[in-house]
Amino acid sequence: MTNAWPTVILGLLVVLVALPIISYLVEALRPAPTTPTQLKWDSQIPIRYVEVDGIKLRYITVGEGSPLVLLHTLRTQLDMFQKVIPQLSQHFQVYAVDYPGHGFSDIPKVHYTPSFFAASVSRFLDRMDIRGATVAGVSIGGTLALILAAEHNPRVKKAIAINPYDYDAGRGVLRSSWLAKLLFSLNNVPIIGSTNWRLRTLLAFRTIMQGGVYQHDAIPPALLREMNAVGNRPHHYRAFMSLARHFPEWEKVRMEYPKIEIPVLLVYGDHDWSRPEEREANHRTIPRAQITTVKDGGHFLSLDAPQAVIQLILDFSKAKAEGAGSALGLS
Repeated sequence: MTNAWPTVILGLLVVLVALPIISYLVEALRPAPTTPTQLKWDSQIPIRYVEVDGIKLRYITVGEGSPLVLLHTLRTQLDMFQKVIPQLSQHFQVYAVDYPGHGFSDIPKVHYTPSFFAASVSRFLDRMDIRGATVAGVSIGGTLALILAAEHNPRVKKAIAINPYDYDAGRGVLRSSWLAKLLFSLNNVPIIGSTNWRLRTLLAFRTIMQGGVYQHDAIPPALLREMNAVGNRPHHYRAFMSLARHFPEWEKVRMEYPKIEIPVLLVYGDHDWSRPEEREANHRTIPRAQITTVKDGGHFLSLDAPQAVIQLILDFSKAKAEGAGSALGLS
C-alpha cells in the first residue's frame, strides 16, 4: 500500500496539469453563437445597437408612453423580460438593454464592478435621452436601479428593485443550488476556477438557472439554450469571472441607499435567495421605501411570476409619490 502512494500522487499531478490544458481545448472548440437578427419570442420588435463609451450595447425599445427601463439579472440578458414586455409596452415606452459582457453586447476587457455597470446604464439613459424614467431591475438590475436613485440620476423618477442583489457579500447565487455553491466558491481559486468555467456544460447551466425559479417550467427552453450558447462568445466567461470576483461590492453599495430621495418599491419573491432579515434591512435603510412579497416566486421573478411583476409596475408607476404604500396596499 505504501508503494502505491507515489503512483497516486503522480496520477493526481497529471490530472491537475491535464485538466486545464483540456479545458482550453474545449473552450477553443466551442462554436460561438450567431448574433440574432430578430428576437425569438417576438420577431416584430427590432433589435438595435448603440455605442456607449466605445462599447456597443444591444437593446430594444417598444411601445408608447412614459419610459420604463428594464434591467436584467447577472449572467442573463434582456430576453429575461420576454414575458412582461408585450403587456407593459401597451402602457409604457419600454427599454431593455444587455449590459456589457452580457447577451450580445460587446465584452470589453474591464473590471466588471457595480460602478462599471451603473455607469454603463447611466450613459445608456443619456444616449437614448430618456427622461422621467421608471427603472425596474431584477437581481443586480434591481441594485443598479437603487444605485442610480442614490446617485440622484436626473433621468430617473422612480425605482423598482426586484430581488436586489446586495446582501451576504454578494454570495446570494451560492444559495441557489449545491452546484452554484461549488462553482462560485472556486471562482477565485487560481487555475481551478477558470478551468471549471471553461469545462461548463448545458446541464450545469440549467441546474444553476433552475435554482433561480420556483416554478419548474418558468424558464423557456429556447431562452435557456440561447443564454447557454452566449457563454461561448470569446472572452465571455472571463467577464463573468470578473463579475463574480467583485461580488462583495454589491453589498457595499447599500451604504449609499440612505441618499435616495425618489419613490422606491422593493419586490421580493417569497422563495428568493435573500432572507427576510436581509430584505427588511433594505426596507429600513431606504427612506420611505415600500416593500411587498410575491407568493410562489423565486429570484428570476420576471420569468417566475410575470403577471405579478406587470401589475406591481403598473400600480407603482401610477401611484403618487406620497402615500404610495397605501395605494399599493404594501407593508
